[in-house]
Amino acid sequence: MSKPIVAIVGRPNVGKSTLFNALAGENISIVKDTPGVTRDRIYAEANWTGRDFTLIDTGGIEPESGDVLLRQMREQAQIAIDTADVIIFLVDARDGLVDADMSVADMLRRSKKPVVLVVNKIDSFEKQQAEVYEFYALGLGDPLPISSANRQGIGDMLDEVAAHFGEDAIAEDEEKLPRIAVVGKPNVGKSSIINKLLGESRVIVSDIAGTTRDAIDTTVKRNGKEYIFVDTAGLRRKSKIKEELERFSIIRTVTAVERSDVVILVIDAKDGVSEQDAKIAGIAHERGRGIIIAVNKWDAVEKDTNTTREFSAKIRQILSFMPYAEILFVSAKTGQRLPKLFDAIELVLTNQNRRIQTGVLNQIMTEAVALNSPPTDKGKRLKLFYMTQVAVGPPTFVIFVNEKKLMHFSYQRYIENKIRETFDFRGTSLKFFIRERAEKDK
Repeated sequence: MSKPIVAIVGRPNVGKSTLFNALAGENISIVKDTPGVTRDRIYAEANWTGRDFTLIDTGGIEPESGDVLLRQMREQAQIAIDTADVIIFLVDARDGLVDADMSVADMLRRSKKPVVLVVNKIDSFEKQQAEVYEFYALGLGDPLPISSANRQGIGDMLDEVAAHFGEDAIAEDEEKLPRIAVVGKPNVGKSSIINKLLGESRVIVSDIAGTTRDAIDTTVKRNGKEYIFVDTAGLRRKSKIKEELERFSIIRTVTAVERSDVVILVIDAKDGVSEQDAKIAGIAHERGRGIIIAVNKWDAVEKDTNTTREFSAKIRQILSFMPYAEILFVSAKTGQRLPKLFDAIELVLTNQNRRIQTGVLNQIMTEAVALNSPPTDKGKRLKLFYMTQVAVGPPTFVIFVNEKKLMHFSYQRYIENKIRETFDFRGTSLKFFIRERAEKDK
């Protein structure tokens, strides 16, 4: 089951960023007593009572404002509302119920999403009961009092939020078809690739960057097997943002990646790999998704015998954190090598779900240790006792050692490379957890 998405919304300066930071466990959002400081949605992973969820912080909604920045924040918050499974509607006890709160409540009712009404800045519930009860007028159920600054009442709030997860999270049976997220900067040809695969123009294609505003699900059938392709709004560097909706596309990409099995990162062959491409790839890598890099518009590149090899080397250099990624050079315009995308997808899906027997894993580990002795620190040597696979999607392994701090990253990478030499794990990351076990328990 995929992670639920929880959005914190409300008008400006009610304490959304303070609450977001409290839930995320670190100061990610800028907190300042100036309306509109949180201009972009910020997302983080959070956990409550063993259930993971994705948390979205939003700029404040000012429904009737004509100010350009506040209009942008309103659009941003609307996208968060559309994307979320559960919405935390935060209001301010000190300001009391204001017209803007009523307008936001109307937006939330139209969304048909579960809404948890939270009254912030309550220092004493006994003394401020009347201030809390005032918000019953919003018609969104029982208002929950909290103080995000003092971390009070947050547990009760999260209990209420989590109560909606079972009803609104995507069910497993809906996820049986492989989901392929097509991501990348604006105007690199994401929609054109999907249209070519479909053989018809089901997704709007335009030379205007940012035409694809929303994530669009399209079912594609190939050799009797169906796939769900998700076309996303492209990510664009903030310095180049011209249209207000482009500012808000990152959560679309995060959500599409979160709910996908394989990510196709589309890169423009004429532009090469950019910082923004690396950022998008990092999102997919962090979430352990299968990754294919599709270099589009390859037909427009002047080539010689070394062009493909040199371009691949540049990709590997810039995206050095994911050397396992599959790379394909394609053209949505001519259809060049597009059918090979399906072969790559099948390869990656197989590797994402590959399981290795424990006995085989430990044989690989034993041979690796014999070839390259584990590191030592202050006279104490790392000992590897046992390794086993505990999950797939991505393949996840646990290594039991005498002391975790002795397991240097480079030696862990060495063990990973030995596993990759034996088994075909192209297109997927491998995750490792290091656990301590006393030598007598080996």
